[in-house]
Amino acid sequence: MKRSSASGTTAAGGSAASAPNEGERGEQAAPQGEVADRLEAHRTELTGYCYRMLGSAFEAEDAVQETMVRAWRAHDRFEGRSSLRSWLYRIATNVCLDLLKGSQRRARPMDLSSPSSVDTPIGTGLPEATWIGPVPDERVLASAGDPAETAVARESIRLAFVSALQRLAPRQRAVLILREVLSWSAAEVAELLGSSVASVNSALQRARATLAAGGESADAPPRPLDDAQRSLLTRYVDAFERFDMDALTALLHEDSTLSMPPYELWLRGRADILKWLLGPGCGCEGSHLVPVAANGRPAFGQYRADGSPWAIQVIETEGGHVTALQSFLDTERLFPLFGLPPRYAGPPEGDRTPAAAGS
Repeated sequence: MKRSSASGTTAAGGSAASAPNEGERGEQAAPQGEVADRLEAHRTELTGYCYRMLGSAFEAEDAVQETMVRAWRAHDRFEGRSSLRSWLYRIATNVCLDLLKGSQRRARPMDLSSPSSVDTPIGTGLPEATWIGPVPDERVLASAGDPAETAVARESIRLAFVSALQRLAPRQRAVLILREVLSWSAAEVAELLGSSVASVNSALQRARATLAAGGESADAPPRPLDDAQRSLLTRYVDAFERFDMDALTALLHEDSTLSMPPYELWLRGRADILKWLLGPGCGCEGSHLVPVAANGRPAFGQYRADGSPWAIQVIETEGGHVTALQSFLDTERLFPLFGLPPRYAGPPEGDRTPAAAGS
């Protein structure tokens, strides 16, 4: 089966949708073309689920493709005892659990070490499998749906939250995502996992405690992009592209962070970030920023002055300041994933504010 375009997927994708219903039974009798369409209608939400489980957009898409292949091959044996949606989630969960066997958990640089200094050597970089990677919103979030559910879904793909999920044991991770993000009942999760309701509730309690110990919560309040944040991002783009350190000083939070996977090095504090930009990061001068949508947050494709790709920037903001600059340097894979050209193609038309954070 071929992958459908992200814009053509179901409105249920990725949001905090209701648990499976029984209205989808009997699909096994449908013509093959109709079966394919019904499977593909769930691709976006399944990709969002697998991304939260695995922490990698590429692994998530591979997992969903494997899910679709297994479902296609077994569809004539699907007996309709559950909905097609819950059956697909069962397959996807098993695929993810298989992929997670024996693998190290993905993380962010700040999960692995203390902040570095400007004088710390940048090093040679760690393997891709070390890192939580960014994901385009369109691959994991519905293009339409209930605004409140969409806001919750955006919160649940924040890089910090996805990183926190990786600290959970795989089955706890699945339980928490299904219960807290997708709003499945304990009985439905127990049936999917072949477990008991008591076991599911126990796993959820342990998962919540682990997240809370790390300062994260599955029910963090959504933070929509308001006019003040849009203005902040417009000023950030202007200051970064002009490489105006005075303007950036006014925009960066005093304790803001800068990270650059695949490098383990990361910085904390406005002063160190500015020193970095004027020193080892001076190649950013003259950059062009192109808005994209990533992890439910403002984001940009960053091109150097000569038009070559440099990074996907995912930005965190709070209280009128930029609190995190998360730059992902694997442009060979990430720019095609985000639909960005291999060379800077000129300024985009219209609003320079990223679509990622929505309304």
